[in-house]
Amino acid sequence: MSFTSLGLSTEILQTLDQEGYVEPTPIQELAIPPLLEGRDVLGVAQTGTGKTAAFALPVLQRIADSDQGGHRNIRALILSPTRELAAQIGERFSAYGANLPLYHHVIFGGVSQKPQVRAVKRGIDILTATPGRLLDLISQGHIDISNVEFFVLDEADRMLDMGFIRDIRKILKMLPKNRQNLLFSATMPNSISELAGSFLRDAVRVEITPEEVAVDRIDQHILFVKKSNKQYLLTTLIKEHNVKKAIVFTRTKHGANRLVRQLGHAEIEAVAIHGNKSQGARTRALSQFKNGDISILIATDIASRGIDVEGISHVFNFDLPNIPESYVHRIGRTARAGKSGSAFGFCDESESGYLVGIHRLLGHDIPVIEDHPYHFPGAIPKPGQKPGEVRKKKSQISRTPTRRQPDLRRERSVRRRADEGHRSRGNNRNRGRNNRPNNPHSNSSQKKGNRSNKHGSNRSRNSGGKSNRGQRRRR
Repeated sequence: MSFTSLGLSTEILQTLDQEGYVEPTPIQELAIPPLLEGRDVLGVAQTGTGKTAAFALPVLQRIADSDQGGHRNIRALILSPTRELAAQIGERFSAYGANLPLYHHVIFGGVSQKPQVRAVKRGIDILTATPGRLLDLISQGHIDISNVEFFVLDEADRMLDMGFIRDIRKILKMLPKNRQNLLFSATMPNSISELAGSFLRDAVRVEITPEEVAVDRIDQHILFVKKSNKQYLLTTLIKEHNVKKAIVFTRTKHGANRLVRQLGHAEIEAVAIHGNKSQGARTRALSQFKNGDISILIATDIASRGIDVEGISHVFNFDLPNIPESYVHRIGRTARAGKSGSAFGFCDESESGYLVGIHRLLGHDIPVIEDHPYHFPGAIPKPGQKPGEVRKKKSQISRTPTRRQPDLRRERSVRRRADEGHRSRGNNRNRGRNNRPNNPHSNSSQKKGNRSNKHGSNRSRNSGGKSNRGQRRRR
């Protein structure tokens, strides 16, 4: 099938030819025709399947065919979970709409809003935005989405993972009811199904299974290794394979930063990209990686959405993902545009259950490389092991109590109460000395009186400190 058979306009076909597109991907074949007909679409597809073009091409064509003239209002709204993905979508709209008289813009947080506000005020047809910055500018009165005709929710599963569900529901309430809706997600958990059912109407479901994405062009391998040896194994593979452009996936932001330092000690220059980085730092890191100034990019799953870089030869799963679909999502960064690629997965003793889940999703076991200096048989999944997190046995759990950070406020409060108690006891002792009688025998007699009657001390004070027993002795 060719793009001509999908019903696209001559202007868009010319652009696709200039971009080097020969034939549509499966997601494009299935999604573009119903979108051109005005149907709602629910798409399930991983990164690397061409889903951006699947919704961008029909949106561009339908808006261009119904140009209203006059002041430009926002007629298409695309929501993206991350800044990088929003920027990537904006670049694709620029490329696909090069021969169309349409204007688009991208807004996201972490940068000044003034250029974004100026662009919107001049008038745009298509807006790509992250939820937070969009709601912020709407509340300030800079953006009006009451004229939106096409609403696209991209990477919906990551939207929910990042806690954007409330923002999405707020935005949906602001949109006009008469509109065309598109939802794309890499996975389809129950939460996404419920969200899709709340605003999609008679939607056409288009699904590309992960097995179709993990093509034969990707040479996949699993290496069993102790967690403490992963950094050394990564260094060895990068140097042995003379890696020129690779993405290394870690589970946490701190793990990404730590790995950058560890590779630096081995004279391998790398840069990290994750949510704790400022927008400027993330943009510079991605630019250095795209330009080839730095060959290793270390990323987390969420921050990596929108990374569409040509020529990635290797993908390293430094930490295996706990969601099997994310594995396919990760390795799809390589072997694009008909090229081949390699994917290495490091499995330590705590990740064997994750590997079982990945094998079950793919329908086959990934080949194992044992011929390396850090091979660890203890990380191999046990026969019949279930997918998921490996729970430690009680005997494996260290009983050494963790050292807590000192609570300085509490310590000051305890010291203050101790000092107050010390001063109070001192005052009581001084008060007792001032009330003592001159008779040397009165102290012992007073104690005996206190033992016989708890009010003895009061009677001693009332009698001027003289006890009856002492008076009888003097007589």
